[in-house]
Amino acid sequence: MLIIGHHAFGQTPYKPTSSEVFSAIQKSQVLGSVLYVAAHPDDENTRLISHFANKEHMLTTYLSLTRGDGGQNLIGTHISELLGVIRTQELLKARSTDGGEQLFSRANDFGYSKHPDETLQVWDRDKVLADVVWAIRKTQPDIIVNRFDHRTAGRTHGHHTASAILSYEAFTLAGQQDVYSDQLDYVDVWTPTRQFFNTSWFFYGSRDKFAQADKSNMVSVDIGAYYPVSGKSNNEIAAASRSFHKSQGFGATGSRGSEMEYIEWVQGEEISPEDDPFKGINTTWSRIQGGAPIGTMLKKIEDHYDVANPEKSIPDLLAVYAAIEAMPNDGFWVPRKLADIREIIRWCSGLFMEAVATDYSAAPGQNISFKVEAINRSPIELSLSNLSTNVGDVDTTLKHPLSNNEANSFAFDLKIPNQLDYSSPYWLQKPGTVGMYTVDDQAKIGKPEAQRPIVIQYTVSIDGHSLAYKTPLVYKYNDPVKGEVYRPFEVSPPIYLNFVESVQIFNGSDAKQIDLVVKAGANDLSGAVRLSAPDGWSISPSDIHVDLKEKGEEQLLSFQVTAPGQASEGLVSAAFTRDGESQQFHFSATIIDYDHIPTQTILKPASIKVVGLDLAKEGDKVGYIMGAGDKVPEFLRQIGYEVTLLNEEDLSTDRLQNFDAVVVGIRAYNTKERLRFYQNILLEYVAEGGTMIVQYNTNRRLKIDSVAPYTLTISRDRVTVEEAEVRIIAPDHPIVNYPNKITAADFDGWVQERGLYFANEWDEKFTPIFSSNDPGESPKEGGMLVAQHGKGWYVYSGYSWFRELPAGVPGAYRIFANMLSLGKTNQP
Repeated sequence: MLIIGHHAFGQTPYKPTSSEVFSAIQKSQVLGSVLYVAAHPDDENTRLISHFANKEHMLTTYLSLTRGDGGQNLIGTHISELLGVIRTQELLKARSTDGGEQLFSRANDFGYSKHPDETLQVWDRDKVLADVVWAIRKTQPDIIVNRFDHRTAGRTHGHHTASAILSYEAFTLAGQQDVYSDQLDYVDVWTPTRQFFNTSWFFYGSRDKFAQADKSNMVSVDIGAYYPVSGKSNNEIAAASRSFHKSQGFGATGSRGSEMEYIEWVQGEEISPEDDPFKGINTTWSRIQGGAPIGTMLKKIEDHYDVANPEKSIPDLLAVYAAIEAMPNDGFWVPRKLADIREIIRWCSGLFMEAVATDYSAAPGQNISFKVEAINRSPIELSLSNLSTNVGDVDTTLKHPLSNNEANSFAFDLKIPNQLDYSSPYWLQKPGTVGMYTVDDQAKIGKPEAQRPIVIQYTVSIDGHSLAYKTPLVYKYNDPVKGEVYRPFEVSPPIYLNFVESVQIFNGSDAKQIDLVVKAGANDLSGAVRLSAPDGWSISPSDIHVDLKEKGEEQLLSFQVTAPGQASEGLVSAAFTRDGESQQFHFSATIIDYDHIPTQTILKPASIKVVGLDLAKEGDKVGYIMGAGDKVPEFLRQIGYEVTLLNEEDLSTDRLQNFDAVVVGIRAYNTKERLRFYQNILLEYVAEGGTMIVQYNTNRRLKIDSVAPYTLTISRDRVTVEEAEVRIIAPDHPIVNYPNKITAADFDGWVQERGLYFANEWDEKFTPIFSSNDPGESPKEGGMLVAQHGKGWYVYSGYSWFRELPAGVPGAYRIFANMLSLGKTNQP
């Protein structure tokens, strides 16, 4: 379908077909707006979003209160804020598929929450409410649709219910002048007409129960339309959109035919079940004073549109453009529709404009070269009047005719201004809290991403009309397999300081080598790299001089770091100072590169967490079966284990007997279809004296009947409060006594949660080791279950090792070492 909205920067440029342009002309006649509200990426109902955007031609916006940092990642090892960056881009790809637009709040997904009271306590309730009000005022929705029910506290994820609670409150507040009045420098107050809850059988427990439910307060919407302009049904488009949530494993299959969605009225003007959700709402041009004639003009353009010759519509579209330009600016529909018509004119002309840099990044003060390609692919007479950038330095009056289907190329040089900010997700540029990002600039709040740093501005003259356009500077190259690949152009630091590890574990007064990769972001860099350490830690040498001649050149630096000899943790930070200068550069760069989203660069202060602890272990060799993806193996190596990643060919009795323990990664039994064929071999390894540790799996989509040698039922039980008390209920068990004595202190400093997908039923052969629970709940004892099986040991653990080890939590290492040491000969 045709999208007039947000496209993620760095994607292949949007090139609509003539049929899609026709759909845009239809959409230009509708002045209606819908705001869909939920908590996370992937919460949205893409079927309803696509219906409103493509069937009803409404401006349809999804407000996701968070960016999904707290989820799991099925396609890689990025978690926390890096996962939030991935899921932000996945949402943008989804919206560019289903026709919606995308907004966020400043709330951070801090992990699963069992009650909205807890959620709103961790979030800054007032700031998130302000952001919902801001979204309403920015999008001026006629109706708001909440994905979740504001009346069901404690029955679902606390973030879910909190999103509905805040949306319900904001419905009225957005229309009040004295509420968040600082926003009114940018937007006007707005009161939507009505609000709905997008209910379904899921909220009733079964399809049968929903079929019997009272629907007197619900409006049904047939979301099964077929769109001849695309050859797809609404639900096929929705499935393609949902399938971009790849990090969450939410690939969907499209369907065809009539199908109903239900939205329950919750406030605003009342409505009957047989009514249209927009009953009584004027969504035509006549809602703007003097706008009715424009609607008539656009309908005429639609009726006479020539799919084979879309340029024939340009004269009438120019007349519409001039008429809208002459209207009083209402602050919302007039500028929005003016921009839409301007784009439609460009599409009808086949005008292609692209600015491509010779490199994907440059540092402030550095010179770059770029080329602008301009081509008019229609018989309409066009000329390129002028071309400039948003940062100056290039400002050219051209008056260059663009003849039909003749390529034009213009080359420019540009110096990157010294004051230009580095390219990195704007919401991560300042330290936040567990529940909130820090964004102080009101104009940025809610935006999916910041404007690209370099934007090319150009003016096209058509039949006496001057139309101004913008296009971001991009980088592209040819890949031998993928072909043409785009990447966002970025303003970068002149040097990157990337520690090889994110956490380094020290045992006692160990001295360890810490490696740092220095990479030049500009030419001719000479200076010193210096590390700073916490009190009690020592570093040698104090600094190392580097001399990097060419951009992209790297040098590996090694420092010797010595722990203080007692339990201690802190950050070792790196900084680079150029010879003869005092300014320090201290950024590391994380590159996120997946095929389904544009490449992302995240800049963070260059630092490594160092942890000194008292740790003992038994055994040396560990086999690791990777599941959905985690970094546990690399952190086990740091405490002295030789870890081998196991493939199918390694899962034989002969090979497994070489390992002191075998660890099964997170969600392996959910994601590895063939692992069930090797389960008997793994359990035979245990029976012959091995130790097998299975980390959490979800209780849905298990690829195996049983993950354990005895009955063990995985539930949805979890402990979400990371500070929740953990009680040792098997104090004499070897796993809490050898080789490390485990105490309550080993559960200090945990991050995000205690654990998830605990077992709730198990055979008496299992011994539960720990008990924990969230406030007000019953104890959960299925987070670690240990059983002897033959000569060996089997462990199921839902505790979040995949989060705690990368976070450098000392007690997590001590407990994991005890699990790996089960059954060793020195054990008492």
